[in-house]
Amino acid sequence: MKWFGRCSLSLPVLAAALACGSLLITEVAGAADSWPRFRGPAGNGIAPDTPATIPLQWSPQRNVRWRCETPGSGWSSPVVGGGKVYLTAAIAADDQPDDLNLSLIIIDAQSGRIDRVVKLLQQDGEQAPSIHKKNSHASPTPILAGDRIYAHFGHQGTVCTDLAGNVIWSQRELTFPPVHGNGGSPVLVGKHLIFTCDGSRRPYVAALNTDDGSVAWRTERPVDAVKKFSFATPTVIDVAGQTQVIAPGSDCVLALEPTSGDILWQVRYDGYSVIPKPVYANGRVFVMTGYDRASLLAIRPDGQGDVTDTHVDWIVDKGISKTPSLIATDGILLLVSDDGIAVCIDQESGEGLWKQRLGGGFSASPILVGQRLYLTNEAGLTTVLRAGRKYEKISENDLQERTLASAAVAEGAIFQRTAKALYRLQTGT
Repeated sequence: MKWFGRCSLSLPVLAAALACGSLLITEVAGAADSWPRFRGPAGNGIAPDTPATIPLQWSPQRNVRWRCETPGSGWSSPVVGGGKVYLTAAIAADDQPDDLNLSLIIIDAQSGRIDRVVKLLQQDGEQAPSIHKKNSHASPTPILAGDRIYAHFGHQGTVCTDLAGNVIWSQRELTFPPVHGNGGSPVLVGKHLIFTCDGSRRPYVAALNTDDGSVAWRTERPVDAVKKFSFATPTVIDVAGQTQVIAPGSDCVLALEPTSGDILWQVRYDGYSVIPKPVYANGRVFVMTGYDRASLLAIRPDGQGDVTDTHVDWIVDKGISKTPSLIATDGILLLVSDDGIAVCIDQESGEGLWKQRLGGGFSASPILVGQRLYLTNEAGLTTVLRAGRKYEKISENDLQERTLASAAVAEGAIFQRTAKALYRLQTGT
């Protein structure tokens, strides 16, 4: 199908593809009543359960259990656990309106009432960098882990709190010059909180010790990209018993050893302002390369050093998203481009199976609940598709509010953040 652009598959890989089935490998999963980080328990956008109360249809008046107006602004996703919903937001300071309180909002998941708004950091308005019109000063999604919350605000710093929002430690040493603001969310690997720091100069990946917030390591990217800034969230995978942190950025993706930050392997490409989170499935890491023209790479993660010429099985360079991450399920990849074209690609070959224009612009990443694929555009319209090798539309649902944040699924409900509010969407309410 020519509209997918370049798609090359090596002969050894083709032979292996014909001989082997598809094995989905994900990060460590969590309970069905929680959504503890960006893209959910396994970090792949897939809900671990399919409760009957997850709605197929809703509107501002239908299947809305509650709507909670949220203060300030932010495009971080909600995280859910222990009967609470946690959001980050940038809220104008009362005494200095140009300053921003980078805050944690704690909401009761049952009632939708705000329990507490906690100021974690203050951003000086006079020194705050400009941000993209689609960004916010609170775009990275926090992590809920045990009795702690890790709230990350890019170059402004990182804060660890207890579940009530009381600060345990705060870290503001890892600065960098952002372009268009911040975006990448952290990942948690053992005792290390790991995130990308891809600004306009000397981009790097860093890890904090979760006990006290001290810097465990920082690894500079080994390529000298012309445009160095990116906003990607790493992905954690296991390959033959070895944990790898997959961290895309401008002009290259790195695989890092999580305790030392040592580079295990890298793949070079042309791309900058990389946003999508990689996905690991079928023995391959699927990486999207950002601007100006996004490509999708299928990489075998069992190499060492620069594996650009040896471990990239195929490349698709047409119809690929620059902002939303993708879904990998049942041997296919499902994604939506920034300009609203939904695409289905075969994992083994990279061949296009179908494409369909949905309309509108897209920033939020899709979520998968059972065989239902939820795709929400920037105007708040969610299209529900049947996840499969043939295109099948199930429903459309419009909240009629600007929506750039990815949704969460927990407690038998969808939690959707808009520019004005947080919704709990649930059948029978």
